[in-house]
Amino acid sequence: MNDSKDLILRRIREALKSPAPVPGGHDYSHAETTPTRPKPDLGSFRQFLPEVENDFNSQWSLLSKNFTALKTDFGLLDSKEELTRFVQELQRTENWKRIGYHRGGLTTPIIDSIQTEKVCVNDPYDCQDLEKCDVGISECDAIVAQTGSILITARSAGGRGLSALPPHHLILARTSQMVSDLPAAYDLLYQRYGQSYPSMISFITGPSRTGDIERIVVLGAHGPKKLTVAILKD
Repeated sequence: MNDSKDLILRRIREALKSPAPVPGGHDYSHAETTPTRPKPDLGSFRQFLPEVENDFNSQWSLLSKNFTALKTDFGLLDSKEELTRFVQELQRTENWKRIGYHRGGLTTPIIDSIQTEKVCVNDPYDCQDLEKCDVGISECDAIVAQTGSILITARSAGGRGLSALPPHHLILARTSQMVSDLPAAYDLLYQRYGQSYPSMISFITGPSRTGDIERIVVLGAHGPKKLTVAILKD
């Protein structure tokens, strides 16, 4: 047993010596030892994806259509005050007793305005406390009009637990964060993080669901059964 364990650990240590490929950059060689990450060329993938118009109104129309089809609740708010009232109303109607959140320019002022128990994932916390939260509130890196997906990373939304453990995930975003398609989202990641990618990158497309049993779709199978995106105009 010890020999097997030592072998596994040795292989893990060897694997960690080689840099991981850039997400989406499948032509990157693990054998390469240079710390420089090449920018992935994703433009060619667009020929296999639904075409998306470049103007804001077309992208917003497509995003709204995808959100509705995916059962993602969403709101478009005109000001920070309206965004705060939107979140406070959710807190009242759903009677949140405990909130999990990640600090950010949008989240922190709103969280401070709500008087209830809170778990901040920026600080040391107990996963069991996070699991008992009624909602997880975070920001995001981008919103993808093409698929109705939300792009989050460990830096914009904390670790994976905040977006997976509470039964409701509330994402606060800005209209300027909307991108046209998946290649644009990956390009944004490269431009923003370059040679220092976050430890967690995830695309959230609607609330968690499964149709494994008799092809009946059930929400909340492996994560939140409710997803809300509150988008501030800017």
